[in-house]
Amino acid sequence: QVRLEESGGGLAPAGGSLRLSCVASEDNLSIFGWFRQAPGKEREFVAAINSNGGGYTGYAESVRGRFTISRDITLNTVYLQMNNLKIEDSAVYHCAASWLLYGTPSSKGEYAYWGQGTQVTVAS
Repeated sequence: QVRLEESGGGLAPAGGSLRLSCVASEDNLSIFGWFRQAPGKEREFVAAINSNGGGYTGYAESVRGRFTISRDITLNTVYLQMNNLKIEDSAVYHCAASWLLYGTPSSKGEYAYWGQGTQVTVAS
């Protein structure tokens, strides 16, 4: 019922920037998150933002100060601005969303809907 479509991934040099977008097919979703998964590794939390008036944003410590999550409610779109990219940032980045938040937004189990992912590759 709810579809999430990511875009904006690609190849970037170390120290460069990319902006990812996630467009939701429905509005009024309460929470959005970005997760990433590198080959041979578990899917890990990157950032989250609430979609109401709560004003919450959260980041993994590995990306804090480099990545910024934001939203455009009118367009049902969430963004992830990634600056000062590192090689270890290379992964498939997935957008996630849910109607309700029961626990911590950093837990992938909190999200009911997932996008197919967009590949980010950072090269030296």
